[in-house]
Amino acid sequence: MALEFTDQNWDKEVMQSELPILVDFFAEWCGPCKMMGPIIEKLATEYQGKIKIGKLNIDENEKPAEFMIQSIPTLIFIKNGEVAQAPLIGYKSEEELRSHIEKIIA
Repeated sequence: MALEFTDQNWDKEVMQSELPILVDFFAEWCGPCKMMGPIIEKLATEYQGKIKIGKLNIDENEKPAEFMIQSIPTLIFIKNGEVAQAPLIGYKSEEELRSHIEKIIA
């Protein structure tokens, strides 16, 4: 199951994590975000223990401003407290996300 990231748990869950992180910046009203929801959940379960996968609601948190999130969904990989690659913006297929995850956890 995907984790819920918030401004309150960000440092502990994301920045101090020993595992790589995939953050899905989303909003409840976003159609493409809703389409990606089941994919994010499936991958979070499948890769449990190898990468933390979670969602951060842009309407309820201020962290998106820090990352200059302008479009959603935006997916950011974080490893060792730093952004590990360019953000993925817009709907991404399960296969595409799986490919990026495999590179990050390799």
